[in-house]
Order: sequence, then C-alpha cells, then structure tokens
Amino acid sequence: MENKLKELTERLYGEGLERGRVEADRLVADAKAQAEKILADANAEAAQIVKRAEDKAADTAKNSLTEISLAGKQALAKIKNEITELVIAKSVGEAVKAATVDAAFVKTMLIEVAKSWNSEGGKTELKALLPEALEKEFSTLFEASAKELLAAGIEVGYSKDVRTGFKVGAKDGGYYIAFTDESFEALMQEYLREKVSKLLFA
Repeated sequence: MENKLKELTERLYGEGLERGRVEADRLVADAKAQAEKILADANAEAAQIVKRAEDKAADTAKNSLTEISLAGKQALAKIKNEITELVIAKSVGEAVKAATVDAAFVKTMLIEVAKSWNSEGGKTELKALLPEALEKEFSTLFEASAKELLAAGIEVGYSKDVRTGFKVGAKDGGYYIAFTDESFEALMQEYLREKVSKLLFA
C-alpha cells in the first residue's frame, strides 16, 4: 500500500511537472511569437519612417534645386540687364549731351520737327526755345540758317528755363514740347536696349 501511494504521488508529481513544463514551453513560445511580432511591427514602422524621411529629403532636395536654378536664372537676367543698362548709359549719355549742344544737329532736329508738325497740310508757325547758356554758340549758325528756319516756320528764342535740348511749340499757343537730354536719352535707351542685349549676349 505504501508503495502504491508512493507510486501515485510520484506519478502525480511527474504529471504536474510535465503539465507545468508544457505550459511553460507554451508561454515561452507565445512570448517569443509576441516578441517577434512586436519586433516585426517595429521594423516595419521604422522602415516606413525611414521611407517617409527619404521621400521628404528627396522632395526638399528637388525643391531646393528648382529654387536655386530659378534664383540663378533671375540673377543672370538681372546681371545681363544691368550690363546692358551700363553699356547704354555709357554710350548714349555722352553722345546725347554732345548732340544737344551741337547747333547743326539742333537746327536739323528743329526743321524735322516742323516738317512732322505741319505734315497734315496746314502750316503752324512754331517757336523754339533753346538754352540761354548756349546762345553764343548757336546764334552764329542760326543767323546763317535764318532763311531755312523761317521757311520751315520756326522762330528761335532763348530761355534760362531751358537747361538742355530745346522746347518747341505753336507760336501763339500756350504749350511747348520739350526735347531735353533726358527725353532723348530715354528714347535712345528704349531703341538700343534690345540691340545692345543681342550684341552682348547672343
């Protein structure tokens, strides 16, 4: 009887141990599976984060290159424009100043203005005002050209209000059209801008 009790106790003990071992193995296997799943999920999430970061970095790099390229083109266009303006200013400014103090040039311009003014058929008597400071230089040539100017319908006068170029208006009218250095310069610059740009950068 004692042997049977001992056997029974040992058997129950062995079965309990076996069940405990099986349960422990199952728990370990479950824990391993769960750990592997957590790790796999973490790896997948990490891969997604890395992918998003790489995509964002690629977009940022692309946008930066686009911005840099655009800024470069704008800077180049601005530099070209400034070079063109400098070339025009250097070449036109001095030439215009020289032309507007050249009595022969001014006389020719006055006659051309009169022709254009009277191109409609009627004849308007014009009065031209020149810089008072240039009266000495202009008077000799204009005295010699008096008949030509009168034939064109132009009376020449001098005014301290005219600093550069000349003003022309109807003799009995109350307004004048100014042909100053600045207006000639603006006209020449507009005309030359495209040509100079092509010469410099074509």
